[in-house]
Amino acid sequence: MTSYNTGREVRAACRLGNLTGPTPGMADGYVQANFVAVPRDLAFDFLLFCQRNPKPCPLLDVTEPGSTEPRVVAPGADLRSDIPRYRVWDNGELVEEPIDARPAWRDDLVGFLLGCSFTFEKALLEAGVPVRHIDEGRNVPMYRTNVACRPAGVFHGPLVVSMRPMTPAQAITATRVCARFPRAHGVPVHFGDPAAIGITDIAKPDFGEAVTIRPGEIPVFWACGVTPQAALMAARPAFAITHAPGHMFVTDWRDVQLEGE
Repeated sequence: MTSYNTGREVRAACRLGNLTGPTPGMADGYVQANFVAVPRDLAFDFLLFCQRNPKPCPLLDVTEPGSTEPRVVAPGADLRSDIPRYRVWDNGELVEEPIDARPAWRDDLVGFLLGCSFTFEKALLEAGVPVRHIDEGRNVPMYRTNVACRPAGVFHGPLVVSMRPMTPAQAITATRVCARFPRAHGVPVHFGDPAAIGITDIAKPDFGEAVTIRPGEIPVFWACGVTPQAALMAARPAFAITHAPGHMFVTDWRDVQLEGE
């Protein structure tokens, strides 16, 4: 697999069509972000949804209507081309997963970049906590839960979580590490029994790929930035563009810039 050392290198590879897969483990130390673009007339509702649900939707940057440049986290980048894979939504239905969103882009779209748990994975590894989906070369497993987000305007829906298996002792260490990154989803939202949050089969994630859970390990769940996609499915807006789950926008920010924020 090609190595990309910076967010700029990842984005350049996406723009050239050389990177189309998931981004966990890429550009270690650089902040990764979820992406949502909605029409201007829904932007306030979505902004309010993020403010009311900061665990799954921690805001990093918001563009001007029609602008494709995230000037806070990656000046000069292009949100239409610098993500490995996109999703295009029509009335809440997924209609396309292109590697280039320029043909679908509209001049009234407002782009939102939200914190991502991939950001704290380098810190987990440095603390001796395994990250199974990186070890197995897979996308992180993600699940819809029975936990409702706080609604805002037209947007509502369930919390989506990502999962990393670890021992109870490792989970304690992970909680301590992730507390440093509240704008990358922060501490876990649930440990142990998946059924307690409405997950019926841990081996069948709703997004991403299943990973191995070894004897003595428990599933540990974090709020996930795919939550807005569940809200799009529930709210059924006429149009939206998002990243494909696990295929993130990699910024120019370093992970240490999110510590303690």
